[in-house]
Amino acid sequence: MGTKSIEEQLALIEQKSVEIISSTELVEKLKLGRPLRIKAGFDPTSPDIHLGHTIIINQMKVFQELGHEVIFVVGSFTAMVGDPSGASATRKHLSAAEVEKNAQTYAQQAFKILDRKQTKIVFNHDWLGKLSAADICELASQMTVARMLERDDFEQRFATQKPIAIHEFLYPLFQGYDSVHIKADVELGGTDQKFNLLVGRELQKNAGQSPQAVILLPLLEGTDGVRKMSKSLGNYIGVAEASKDIYGKIMALSDELMWRYYELLTSYDSAELMKLKKGVEAEKLHPKQVKSELAKEIVERYYDRKTALREEEEFEKIFADKKIPSEIEELKLKVSKEEHLSLLQVLSSAKLVVSNAEGRRMIQQGAVRVDGKKIQILEFQFTKRKEPYLIQVGKRKFLRLILAS
Repeated sequence: MGTKSIEEQLALIEQKSVEIISSTELVEKLKLGRPLRIKAGFDPTSPDIHLGHTIIINQMKVFQELGHEVIFVVGSFTAMVGDPSGASATRKHLSAAEVEKNAQTYAQQAFKILDRKQTKIVFNHDWLGKLSAADICELASQMTVARMLERDDFEQRFATQKPIAIHEFLYPLFQGYDSVHIKADVELGGTDQKFNLLVGRELQKNAGQSPQAVILLPLLEGTDGVRKMSKSLGNYIGVAEASKDIYGKIMALSDELMWRYYELLTSYDSAELMKLKKGVEAEKLHPKQVKSELAKEIVERYYDRKTALREEEEFEKIFADKKIPSEIEELKLKVSKEEHLSLLQVLSSAKLVVSNAEGRRMIQQGAVRVDGKKIQILEFQFTKRKEPYLIQVGKRKFLRLILAS
């Protein structure tokens, strides 16, 4: 255990928390004088951990530094069920193969923040996958339909006569059973997970365990500034993304949203943030300068200081000096003298766009340049030539296209 007093520990824990259920119970657990078992679960519904996830992982790190035992639960079973939290419709099922592939990257990406040696990573299919039909029936008997319908998302769907599948009722029970199996002292989760975490408390009581303290953490808005960060919504910043993409996406945030990212993702306290805000309001600091500091801090966290400074230099080179970056990816394609390649083909092949629909939209909006010239013709064709083509999509994506025999 660390040397900090209970009061000091509680102050650090409360710093980023929205709600603790309950602070009194948490203090009693801290008084036990042993490392607490701190649980947080993550369903690998996509291969990327994004900055929204890191709010919880950073809180795990706080507990880790205080000397407590951190248990990172990869929801390899629950991901196949589908978390109904915040969903207006039944979530799509993921296959076991999809979940397994995503789970492998989740565990590794977590170590960008957590201490590998002090982190216990577990996969909940190891115990949930072994439950018999009788076990699941016994688990289901501990919760009523009326209690389930107290959830906002279920209540709204029931009121509007939208389908609620029976297996969706099982999700919070499975997540709660994780806490029973792990004997969690504390569970961390976003504010949208409150119901699930409280179910864990109830199941632990029924199992004769001391109920876990629940710590709810804020949800991070995505880069659109409206909806919570999500891979499916395309408004996310992944911790394993290229450093230039992390830097560029943060620089593209609105000035207002920038403060939210400072508040939730950095170690700045309220006094330091207020000082920055007053500096901007008094026009002593330019918002771009403040945003650059945020971008550098995030890049440095997942890469290093040298990389962060390089991305700042590259960004300035592109945007301030209107120069192209010093390093550009190349794509070599074989074509005959008579063959032509459409711009849309090349954008898709090089993965400069996620779909042909996005490619068409980018071209029509004038966001695509070839050799510095804006191209808004969908029928634009590349023909073979000695010199490479320079393609630019948006402000940050560049490609050298080489057509060879």
